[in-house]
Formats: sequence, structure tokens, C-alpha cells
Amino acid sequence: MSIILDKVNYIYSENTAYEIQALKNINLKIEDGEFIGLIGHTGSGKSTLIQHLNGLMHATYGGIYYNGQDIYDEDYNRKELRSKVGLVFQYPEHQLFETTIFADVAFGPRNQGLSKKEAELKAFTALRSVGLKENDWYRSPFELSGGQKRRAAIAGVLAMEPEVLVLDEPTAGLDPKGRDEILDQVAKLHMERNMTIILVSHSMEDVAKYVERLIVMNQGSILFDGTPREVFAHYQELEAVGLAAPQVTYLMHELRKRGIPVEGVATTLEEAKIAILQAFEKK
Repeated sequence: MSIILDKVNYIYSENTAYEIQALKNINLKIEDGEFIGLIGHTGSGKSTLIQHLNGLMHATYGGIYYNGQDIYDEDYNRKELRSKVGLVFQYPEHQLFETTIFADVAFGPRNQGLSKKEAELKAFTALRSVGLKENDWYRSPFELSGGQKRRAAIAGVLAMEPEVLVLDEPTAGLDPKGRDEILDQVAKLHMERNMTIILVSHSMEDVAKYVERLIVMNQGSILFDGTPREVFAHYQELEAVGLAAPQVTYLMHELRKRGIPVEGVATTLEEAKIAILQAFEKK
């Protein structure tokens, strides 16, 4: 399974005075089971890009292929595609509309044609998988905290059993504990189901800790695409486009400046710990 973007361009308000090219010749292949981070400053094209993956937005030019099929073919079922490539928006209240969380999560499976009993079973499984407490299932979505709403929105997408889960800033506005709980649940889903995850985030620490591949967007184009360590090695280029590396990466550079022979590019605390201990062992 894969998603392929072939020379994808998107232009807002084409042929008007307000024309803006949001995506420029994007060539990208997303393999089955990858955990990908997507970063970039505001206006870099991140949100526009992810809304192309399940056909919510239609490329102005270029092609998109899901498992070898052109999603722009006239007979292609884009409604089914949106069940396979599930998108969780940054603001969960945009996706929550039923009277209770349980009814909201069951809505997607019912819309897929499942019976009430089958839909409720999938809702039950999805809500359990995101760690939302059972006494919250029958509350109004609008009575919940920001973290609970995000869990409910993720559950609503998971209930449709997608093959790809796209998360747009799922931890925005959460405290550190809530952020870690959400991302730990996402990482668990990735490991247990081999689900393809695409995580859009402004937190360099989060993407360094969780993702296996990191894509950097800048002015509608892909600037870097590699492992977090490969990408964050270019921290000066990232700074030039309004981004940064994790704080621990800067710490390692400072230690080298001060004569401590730490090796490699550390992007997480664990990597830094290992490098520092090895440096002192050599001394």
C-alpha cells in the first residue's frame, strides 16, 4: 500500500488578483506503516497538503495515487477513500456534532452502512483504544476538555478503521501531560496496528521523539525529507526558514564548542544521554 503524489500543485483563487500557489510540484511517496512527521512554518503548505491525501482538496495540477489507483479517475470512490485515509483536524470541535461522544464515534461506521450493533461495537473499540474513560462516553462533546475532545475526534476516525491516520496538530493547546498521553496513544496505534501515521506538528521535540521520517515544508515545496537526525543536522537551514531543531540538538553543539567530544546529532534526551556518557567514557 502507498500514497503517491506526482507533481502536485495547488493554487488558491487561480486567475484572480488573489492567486496564491500553496503547493509547488510536490513529489512524495508514503509507504504502508510509516510514522511520518510533517513540519513547516505557518503558510508553508502543510494543511493544504494533508487535505489532498484523502481528496478533500483537488490538485490544480498533478496526480495522486492510492494503492496504485488514480483518485481523480471519474469512477474512483473518494467517499471510500476518506474512510481509508482518516483526517483529524486541529480543532476537534469541527468534527464533533452528535449529542454524545458515543453517538458521534458510532456515526462514521453507520454512515459506512454498518448495522447499529456493528457500529456501536466499533465505537466501543475505538473509544477504548484512545483511552477515553467510559463515564465520559455519554456526555456531550462540548462538556469535555480539549484533550478529551481530541481523543474523541481520533476515536471517531478510528471507528471507520482507516489504513492511514492523519493528525493536524493533535496536541495544540494541551499541557505537557495531555500532549504526551495523546502522542503515546498514537504511537501505540502505530505499533499495534502497523497503521500509517502522518503527524503535523509545530513541536520539534514531539516529532523527534515519535516519528521515523520527517518532511519539512517551506513555501509550498518540500525542503527536507529524511530521518529526524538527518533533517535536524540542517538546523541552520531550518532556522533560516523560521524553524528550529529540538533544544537538545543545540545543547550537543554547545558541548562540542566547549571541548566535550560528543558525537552525532542527538534529537532526543535519550540520544543525548548515550552520546554524553560515551564521550566521558572515552576521556
